[in-house]
This record gives sequence, C-alpha cells and structure tokens, in this order.
Amino acid sequence: MAERQQASRELACLAAQSCADLKGKDTLVLDMTPVTPIVDFFVITTATSGRQMRAIAEEVEQLMKKRGSRPRVGVEGRQSETWILQDYGDIVLHVFSREGRELYDLEHLWGDATVTDWQPIAKKLAETAQ
Repeated sequence: MAERQQASRELACLAAQSCADLKGKDTLVLDMTPVTPIVDFFVITTATSGRQMRAIAEEVEQLMKKRGSRPRVGVEGRQSETWILQDYGDIVLHVFSREGRELYDLEHLWGDATVTDWQPIAKKLAETAQ
C-alpha cells in the first residue's frame, strides 16, 4: 500500500473511532480504491438525531484539522436530518440517520468496496500516540 494511501487509511480509521466515541452506530470504513480512483475511503456511520449527526461531523472535522488532513473540499447537508457528507478528497465522511442510511444504502451501492477492520488500527494508533 502506498504511503499516502496508508496515511489516508489510518486517518479514516481514526475518523471512524471518533464516530463511535460519539455513539455513532454501525460505523464502518470502506476501502474504495478497488472501485474508484476518485476517493480512497468512505467512513459511514448512523446517528439517532440531527443534533448527534452534527456533533459527529464537527468532531471529525476537528480531528481532520488536528491531524493535518487536506482541507475539506466540500460539505453537504450540514442542517440535514438525513445525511451529512464531508469530503476531504481522499476520505469522505457520511453521517446518516437510520432512515437515510437505509434509503441511500451506500454499502450495497458500493458493494465491490472492501470493508476495513478499523478498530484494531485505531486502537494501535491511539496506543502509539500516548
């Protein structure tokens, strides 16, 4: 795995951990490199309210700034109660309501993407940061 892609993978896993820390449900990281050259990773999570969706999106935004990610290239749905999307170029965060996640079903739409086991990676990165 190329160094840049490895760094993106690690950052995506840390973003997933931030989602989980704020009680995001069914959080996953999809490795998009086998299916599209446009983005390396999707981070997908489900929130139970619009307020929680915005809190998760803001927490990930702070993480990205702190970790020196590329500046966010786009955001959609900041006030939405269904789906917030934050595009960092190599990583795209999707924060859904339960209904939004079922409706858009990105896991099925991008079914050829590989699910990354993000928890061990995030744990290892947290341990080495201490």
